[in-house]
Amino acid sequence: MRYIFLTTIFSVVFAYEKDMTFTVQAGKSDCFYQRVLPNEVIDIEYQVIDASQGELDISFQLSDPVGMMIVADYKKPENAHRHTAVLEGDYRFCFDNTFSTFSQKTVFFDLMIDNEDSQGKDYDDEKEMELGNAAETYVMRVRDISESVTRVKDNVSAARRLQELLSAHEARDRNLAEDMCDRVLKWSLVQIVLMSVIGVFQVYFVRSLFEDPSNRSFKKLVPNLISQ
Repeated sequence: MRYIFLTTIFSVVFAYEKDMTFTVQAGKSDCFYQRVLPNEVIDIEYQVIDASQGELDISFQLSDPVGMMIVADYKKPENAHRHTAVLEGDYRFCFDNTFSTFSQKTVFFDLMIDNEDSQGKDYDDEKEMELGNAAETYVMRVRDISESVTRVKDNVSAARRLQELLSAHEARDRNLAEDMCDRVLKWSLVQIVLMSVIGVFQVYFVRSLFEDPSNRSFKKLVPNLISQ
């Protein structure tokens, strides 16, 4: 009984989840592979959190083990997809930045592989008959615990993914703010230099209006040219 109970609990809790932040160079495409079994659910969310220049966008493709395209996004800043696997094998997730000539992109994605049957019936009729009528109360308690564990697992997974997405949003907003601050600083320096040059030129021009032409420096340096 303890063995069946522990097996049930672990079968309910088990799920594969992976999150990653990486950089896609300009004109390049990065692909990842994950082995998935039939009837497992692929749940993936991605977001572009930084770019060296230009827009925060990336192209995304999801392909099955035989190479058939399942999902294709073009130049999206973020998106989420959910797909139930039909074939067993390595599914390919590609982030394409070939449309960018100079801009590299920093991408965050969260991948979860779960079994859609994990929420189903944990005991079949044969197991119930093996336990006997005296164990019906025990079976009901195990089912209640399994349902509680499932709810806790779902809530914890949802909270964790929400925190990761909020962190990705925060990183993107911070990068945008830093980039905007850098642009404002550079443009301000250009404006200061330009105003300084214009100010010096205006002072020189106004002074030249009140100067005696005979006292100008270039005439003093070339007296013979002036006399001619």
